Amino acid sequence: MKTLITIFSGCLIFMSSAFGQTNHKILSPDKRITVEAGLNKSTPFYFVEFNNERIIDTSYLGFEFKSTEPIKNNLQIKSANVTSFDETWQPVWGERKSIRNNYNQLEIVLQESDNQNRTVNLFFRIFNDGVAFRYDFPKQDNLNYVEITDELTQFKLAEDYTSWWIPADYDSYEYLYNNTKVSEIDLRKYNYPTSGDRNHPNPFAVNTPITMKSKSGIYLSIHEAQLYDYSDMALERKDGLILQSHLVPWKDGIKVKTQTPFKTPWRIILISQNAGGLIESATILNLNEPNKLTNTSYIEPMKYIGVWWEMHIGKSSWAYKQRKDSWSFRETNLHGANTNNVKKYIDFASAHGIRGVLVEGWNTGWEFWGADSEGYFDFVTPYPDFNINELVQYAKSKNVEIIGHHETGGQAANYEKHLDNAFKFYQSLGIKAVKTGYAGTIIPKGEHHHGQYMIRHYRKVLETAAKYNIMVNAHEPIEDTGERRTFPNMLSREGVRGMEWNAWSVGNSSEHTTIIPFTRGLSGPIDYTPGIFDLTFDKYKDKERVQSTIANQLALYVVLYSPIQMAADLIENYENNPAFEFIEKVPVDWDETKVLSGEIGDFIVTARKKDNSWYVGGITDENSRNIKLNFDFLASGEKYNAKIFRDSPNSDYLTNPTEIIIESKEINSDSIMELNLARAGGFAMIITPMN
Repeated sequence: MKTLITIFSGCLIFMSSAFGQTNHKILSPDKRITVEAGLNKSTPFYFVEFNNERIIDTSYLGFEFKSTEPIKNNLQIKSANVTSFDETWQPVWGERKSIRNNYNQLEIVLQESDNQNRTVNLFFRIFNDGVAFRYDFPKQDNLNYVEITDELTQFKLAEDYTSWWIPADYDSYEYLYNNTKVSEIDLRKYNYPTSGDRNHPNPFAVNTPITMKSKSGIYLSIHEAQLYDYSDMALERKDGLILQSHLVPWKDGIKVKTQTPFKTPWRIILISQNAGGLIESATILNLNEPNKLTNTSYIEPMKYIGVWWEMHIGKSSWAYKQRKDSWSFRETNLHGANTNNVKKYIDFASAHGIRGVLVEGWNTGWEFWGADSEGYFDFVTPYPDFNINELVQYAKSKNVEIIGHHETGGQAANYEKHLDNAFKFYQSLGIKAVKTGYAGTIIPKGEHHHGQYMIRHYRKVLETAAKYNIMVNAHEPIEDTGERRTFPNMLSREGVRGMEWNAWSVGNSSEHTTIIPFTRGLSGPIDYTPGIFDLTFDKYKDKERVQSTIANQLALYVVLYSPIQMAADLIENYENNPAFEFIEKVPVDWDETKVLSGEIGDFIVTARKKDNSWYVGGITDENSRNIKLNFDFLASGEKYNAKIFRDSPNSDYLTNPTEIIIESKEINSDSIMELNLARAGGFAMIITPMN
């Protein structure tokens, strides 16, 4: 169902005067959010209120260009128009079966008052859970080829919010989150390199999403949507509490190279009265175009295992022949991606109903990782001990899918040369999914993972994959901005400090996974690779470990959303372990999602429904915690069986991480359950109707 209505009264307030300076006010459909936009001394501005409380103060908009005058003043309002939109649509896969897209929109046409007469249109969309706006530059004689040197979009905060942020690294999102006041954002205080560093040139810039909380308990998060042929937007703290757009540059310093007509990505402010409301929002998806793929039959959300963790902990290596100066070097003579080893993973997957098996290190070139030479991956030539044709057929005979792997080493230009052949090769074998990787400095040298060059590249990869009916799981990617609605073969991506950091560094803090659902997770699915059962892996490493309990690891399958979820541990650690039942049964595609409770950095409890069953996961930070769970989300009058996987009274992530209690209880919608979570602990639950 879709409606498009032009409205001039009621929930929308509309005021205008031709070529005037009158401001325009627009409300959300539920009237809780108000946006006022217009001109102040010929400069565009806006501000935002939620429940009559100012949350974004007067913020100014504009652009600076390389070879022409900026567009930021000398403007007048040529016209304005207000519309309302309401539809319900069904995603190919996702956190819920159907999504409502309901907003009120204000379009303001701005024109310069001097003899250039350049025009830019501002679009504001007001949802019940947030505000989005973008710039639309029409085709025009006085603005054709465009080189943007600065986008002057501001978010002036109404107070010094508490914030959760990571630094604006031009090439990586793989950081632990900092929790400070916005005024305290300063990379120099946290030992990040800044002065002269190509990745951290600005000590006051952070990546999005940045999530914040007001003194009155309002939560908001700033991000972007529909990022296409533009540069990634970070945010720079300026003049106290102003966050201003900070675009990742090309190697020559230009931020965006384009020509009219063009539209910028949507700039988004998600708003909620509680932290969980940010996660439940579908606004980022709603700001993207509908599905463009005519064939989606090959798109299959799945769980997978694979030859991956064993290389991170040092049991085996990626390369068939190793070089000691290579990043992929491991103190082992075992090449992980050999035919016999992969068959063991296929057998395990088949026996336990796991659909996919990922194989990394199968193709030649890994021994040259980190070398100065370019083009050492061709993406189609297997190592001598890996029979890809035999393994694909063996997997199919057991109803298992092989997941391909394309590591580029950051050599994007080389990958593009081989792109069609690489995907054609996988299609000829019947491989329907590929994990891509860009671990390394981008080549062409001087370009960045998050710059416009690479954003064009990622889109080319995605569209080429779709041409060959292949799904993509991207690592070292650009941030998610909702393109999975338009290209549902874009299943998941990394873009987060994931599980592998626990294998070869000080690791992820125990609070990390209680933060990322409210920050990185707002942008889209996370391939975090949970499910480690041997949490200390002492056989291979003596210092590194995962800072959680097994119950916490199970809960991550519900708390962290991805339509392609890995059971990441060595398969021998799953054999005969009753806790693995939860991983076997938990779905990856959902009909409904609810965040039952949570506070950023402390704990989160999430419930997701598939068919008639619910799955609940809860985790806590380094503090043990008592959780009171209310089941009012269940159907009234029905009886359910709850199978619970929880920490024992003796569980502790440092001293006793593997002890777990598995039990069943009868519950209904009136039930209340108290659960004791160990330090860095959790619980997972399967709730099924008793009838």
